[in-house]
Amino acid sequence: MILWISFSSAKAQEQFSVFFESNKSECSKLEAKKLQDWIVASKEVKIIAIHGFTDEDGTSGFNDTLSKKRVAYIYNKVKDKIKIREDFKTISFGENFKQASAKSENRKATIFYLLPKDFARENEILGIKKVEPKPIETGVSELVPIEEEAMNFPENATLEDKINLSQKGTLIVLSDINFFVNTFAVTPSSRRSINDLIYVLSTNQKLKIEIQGHICCVDKDIRNLSLERAKQIKRILVYEGISERRIKTKGFGVSKPKFPIPEKSEFEAARNRRVEIMILDK
Repeated sequence: MILWISFSSAKAQEQFSVFFESNKSECSKLEAKKLQDWIVASKEVKIIAIHGFTDEDGTSGFNDTLSKKRVAYIYNKVKDKIKIREDFKTISFGENFKQASAKSENRKATIFYLLPKDFARENEILGIKKVEPKPIETGVSELVPIEEEAMNFPENATLEDKINLSQKGTLIVLSDINFFVNTFAVTPSSRRSINDLIYVLSTNQKLKIEIQGHICCVDKDIRNLSLERAKQIKRILVYEGISERRIKTKGFGVSKPKFPIPEKSEFEAARNRRVEIMILDK
């Protein structure tokens, strides 16, 4: 079992952050002492995850590697000194998370842990059940869909903002998710949007979604490509540690276009050729 923790649903989880200078994977003497002091004062806690982050300076590849190095640095400092959950998970977000306005606040690694008084409720706090139902890949949601346009989200709302403002049945388009022509292979430009979804799912353990695929430009989805694309997004999420029981998939082909087919422009085709999520529970 791969563990993703919830920050919003369980107040019993604690966190501690160590900050880094720009482009550094080892912290300053001051931050190193702060970490050492925390270790000394936290001998009885249990670590459940470590997340790594960077600011937006540098390339995405460099920042991904840098965030991994920051996680590794912290892990090596605590691994023999503090109890760590067996299915402990490290996550390196790099620059792909909601950035604070002060860059120094984004260059960090955060330890998530439990206090001894909460050990007995550990699985409950983390939303882990002993028996998980068999995942359902497809199926029509019983919820009445609410189109994103009807929600009147703020103009600059992030995916996290939209989900926080949504209700069950709300549809949200995942912006900038694209596939290579006539395939379900995701293009590299889709990474930021997928990482946003991973982040929101990892920080909202109660959130359950249905990924809905749509295609454009044809009369019929003969190859069921819309479903395969939805499934591919699910595969990525599951690979990154999101429980598959929280994700359903469905392909609508060309049955729910935003614009009439044949489309009059690439803009209309792009709007029809989309991936959406429906909020099933939160």
